Amino acid sequence: MRHFPIFLDLAGKSVLVVGAGRIADAKSEQLARSGAAVRRVDMFDVIGDAVLAVCADTGQGDGVAKAARAAKIPVNVVDRPELSDFIWPSIVDRDPVTIAICTSGTSPVLARHLRTRIELAVPETFGRLAEWAGRLRARVARAVPDLGERRAFWERILRGGAADLAMSGDARGADREVDRALLGNTADDRRIDVVILPEMPDLLTLRDLRLLQNADAILHPAGIDTRFLDLARRDAARVVVDSADAENLMNAGRIVRLEMPNAEHADLAAGPAAALTDPGPKAASIRNRAR
Repeated sequence: MRHFPIFLDLAGKSVLVVGAGRIADAKSEQLARSGAAVRRVDMFDVIGDAVLAVCADTGQGDGVAKAARAAKIPVNVVDRPELSDFIWPSIVDRDPVTIAICTSGTSPVLARHLRTRIELAVPETFGRLAEWAGRLRARVARAVPDLGERRAFWERILRGGAADLAMSGDARGADREVDRALLGNTADDRRIDVVILPEMPDLLTLRDLRLLQNADAILHPAGIDTRFLDLARRDAARVVVDSADAENLMNAGRIVRLEMPNAEHADLAAGPAAALTDPGPKAASIRNRAR
């Protein structure tokens, strides 16, 4: 890791932006959204009381970098990583969640391509979830004082129905789910979701990608393209359907079953994971559970 990622609180702090044009405008706008007091100059004069300096005009880069270092403040010169103390990342803004992507100055265009992928994968409403969880932190900490148990509690909540309700804007419904969880009255969240695989992994829907990344166990055919499995949680159990080991699934929360698009049908348990050992009347067809 060449550059250490860090997030700065710039609210009310002076930041110098040198240069005119589209790039300087874009950087000034991003800084202003973080609450910084942006000072714009077309021609560099003095650093002043700035805590950061950004130069969008490479023709002035050497002078700005020299003056900033003399003033002992970090500087970024666009397209001149050798003059820069910090890299301007490509940003995915889901306030209060911020995701920054850096290629250490090697390929800004690649960083923007990666940002596009992340923007597609992270819903616009993800910030609601963060705000909701933040509002409940103290309450959950009081109810679940043990750090390990509290972390496990949040893992269950943020992968469950409460998170879906929070992102949809139903904070009251999400709160009720947390109340039930704190009282130990939650319904068994162990269930099977079915993903009908597209031709290529990058054609997965956002819903299916989220299921894969939240699943505790993955059931899949023996000949599946391993690139689909690479998208799942690293610690999720992978079980070939024809030789399913029930013991691996008994404690699993969410189970995802992957099926090829030309599959005629497959029987699976529609209830808790334990039903896999004895599906009985709960057996359902993939055709009936496909989206």
